[in-house]
Amino acid sequence: MDIQQLKQLKILVIGDYCVDIFKYGHCLRLSPEAPVPIFLYDHEIKTDGMAGNVNNNLLSLNVDSKLLCSNKDILKIRYIDIKSKQHLMREDIEKNISPINIDLNKLQNLDCIVISDYDKGSIINKNIIDIINNFNGPIFVDTKKTDLSVFKKCIIKINEFEFNKSKNIPNDCELIITLGEKGALYKNDIYPVKKVNVFDVSGAGDSFMAGLVVQYLIKKDLKCAINFANICASDVVKKSGTACVDFEEVKNEICF
Repeated sequence: MDIQQLKQLKILVIGDYCVDIFKYGHCLRLSPEAPVPIFLYDHEIKTDGMAGNVNNNLLSLNVDSKLLCSNKDILKIRYIDIKSKQHLMREDIEKNISPINIDLNKLQNLDCIVISDYDKGSIINKNIIDIINNFNGPIFVDTKKTDLSVFKKCIIKINEFEFNKSKNIPNDCELIITLGEKGALYKNDIYPVKKVNVFDVSGAGDSFMAGLVVQYLIKKDLKCAINFANICASDVVKKSGTACVDFEEVKNEICF
């Protein structure tokens, strides 16, 4: 396989979707009504979040990725001071979240499935069991659920905070724990990440997941995949907002 053949990889991302909204403004004085800054709105940027951002990162790595997501009624609104780039507040709006309807007959021609589960109600245990029982390829999972018992035989990627809250980890899964600036932990080994100037960590986990999936499908080697995933995450934290990995910046790091 080479770079041109990446587009032949067929991936389905299933999970919770949100719209990430970044509202930028100026904070020049405090309110006379309460000790809080007055936010003078300037402009905003809207991007796909959650499973949408995972899918966009996979597309940016030149693979054929499709998204099956929840109804788009989740908003994450961040208020950011333009001068300091400081996040002042995040406002979440969630409503009308219902389980995804998955056509199990359409799973067979895929190279892998990615479950991006923020535990909002789009992905219930029945969905997960049905996927595992009806798909023979690798299943990657990023989840906010604390009980991981349902994710048997999956490749699970969670961060350190999520791991500390988790329980009932299946014996037959592969577990990768991201550690922020320290890298990632897999089977008691830490895979370090290159130090970069961190600008914004929004979506870094999604870029890690995309890199992990693509490199694993090429080499079938999780250790190699983790190293490439670290490179992808390092690429996006240098950018503002929910960014995607830049294929031109990481393509020479892909192991074919």
